[in-house]
Amino acid sequence: MNISEPDSSFAFVREFILLGFSYEWKIQSLLFSLFLTIYALTITGNGAIICALWCDQRLHIPMYIFLGNFSFLEIWYVSSTVPKMLVNFLSHKKTISFVGCFLQFYFFFSLGTTECLLLAVMAFDRYLAICRPLHYPNIMNGHLCIKLVLICWVCGFLWFMIPIVLISQMPFCGPNIIDHVVCDPGPLFALACVSAPQTQLLCYSLSSIVIFGNFLFILGSYTLVLTAVLHMPSATGRQKAFSTCGSHLAVVSLFYGSLMVMYVSPGLGHSARMQKVATLFYAMVTPLFNPFIYSFRNKEIKAALRKLLGSFNIM
Repeated sequence: MNISEPDSSFAFVREFILLGFSYEWKIQSLLFSLFLTIYALTITGNGAIICALWCDQRLHIPMYIFLGNFSFLEIWYVSSTVPKMLVNFLSHKKTISFVGCFLQFYFFFSLGTTECLLLAVMAFDRYLAICRPLHYPNIMNGHLCIKLVLICWVCGFLWFMIPIVLISQMPFCGPNIIDHVVCDPGPLFALACVSAPQTQLLCYSLSSIVIFGNFLFILGSYTLVLTAVLHMPSATGRQKAFSTCGSHLAVVSLFYGSLMVMYVSPGLGHSARMQKVATLFYAMVTPLFNPFIYSFRNKEIKAALRKLLGSFNIM
């Protein structure tokens, strides 16, 4: 819906229309059921890991503190977008207010940035544990662990604040239709009445820095880890190290693969359908798979989950 402001040549947008997946009603209902199931499984899976780690005192160590924070982050990350998607599946208008759109934009990108940073910290933790095992207890103590977690959250929520404020101050005079499942910078730039190349460059530069910077740090960390693991004399030690690192690398591959397609190469002219699918992959599929990847490949977490379920007489 657009309204005209007095003494202005523009009709400023008060709300946007998130098209999402606009199909016939039967398909909309099917997608609603599918997305609701994925959302419920994501909340349940990550919530179970948090509870299991919280209740088992033996797992109150840096590696699992990072994992617990990661699961907590995933719950909020998926909750920043999916509830609105579910509402839109059952709505004919599919509208989101101007303020609501930019709040979704802010939390979605801030939580995504925090996830990038936290994955890098988890890689650093594995590097210290495997490459510097004798110094690990002294370096990665509780104080440093909490400090790193706080840095991830604070930096994540500050990283995109300036570009989001700048984009929100741009004039949007219509149309107000966003052909996407979330409020994303690409469609918002396309809807602005005036071009803002500097703001656009800032936005994509920050995206590239946080994605590529953390990805290269993770890649470097695991290169050193792999070298150290291959030189281990014990086959059991190598297997345990590969199992621990393999889970983290699987999550990194899922998350960063789709992110790079979307936000590092905006000039490739991705179709709207491809943008939606890629966004759903890292916004819904990755948070769904993460608890299963970590729990299935980690004996300590499986034991903690069995203990937790047993306390509720589920097993």
